[in-house]
Amino acid sequence: MTTSRRDVHRHLAAAALVLLTAGCPFAALAAGADDLDRDAQQALQAIYQANPTAELISRRAKATLVFPKIVKAGLVFGGSYGEGVLTQRGKASEYYNSVSASWGWQAGAETYTYIVFLMSDKAVSYLARTQGWEFGVGPSIVVVNEGVAKNLSTSTLKDDAYAFITDQQGLMASLSIEGTKISRIKR
Repeated sequence: MTTSRRDVHRHLAAAALVLLTAGCPFAALAAGADDLDRDAQQALQAIYQANPTAELISRRAKATLVFPKIVKAGLVFGGSYGEGVLTQRGKASEYYNSVSASWGWQAGAETYTYIVFLMSDKAVSYLARTQGWEFGVGPSIVVVNEGVAKNLSTSTLKDDAYAFITDQQGLMASLSIEGTKISRIKR
């Protein structure tokens, strides 16, 4: 019995759909406002302890968008989902979700924490006035890794937003095209 390339792709797509809907029930991730607030504060404290640059950036930020737990899974087709809190002046002001879809060579599942420090009024207002923030559109964002963090100081903070990805757990091999959208939700 021979299997065509189209059949293989169909089976892989079906497996990814099963993995995304059964293996990572995104609806179960929905948390109440109190839970999100608590988890966001814990995530911030953890990043400050692990990376002093994050705390330096937070002192200059106009707002902080914290997604304490994003779940990502994929097998050729993939996606991720998480809910978070926008804090301004130390208090929760709005709630958001982060949704992404991807296609390409990928397999596995992982969870991670995602924190975005919004440095300008332009970035905060863009998030508030749009129907969602698609990365790559709107204000510029810098993903901070160890190399970038070593070169940041109060005099070099010039971008609209700085993002930290931490607490990665699971295994996800990926070389894919991905789009992420952040949208306001009610909690």
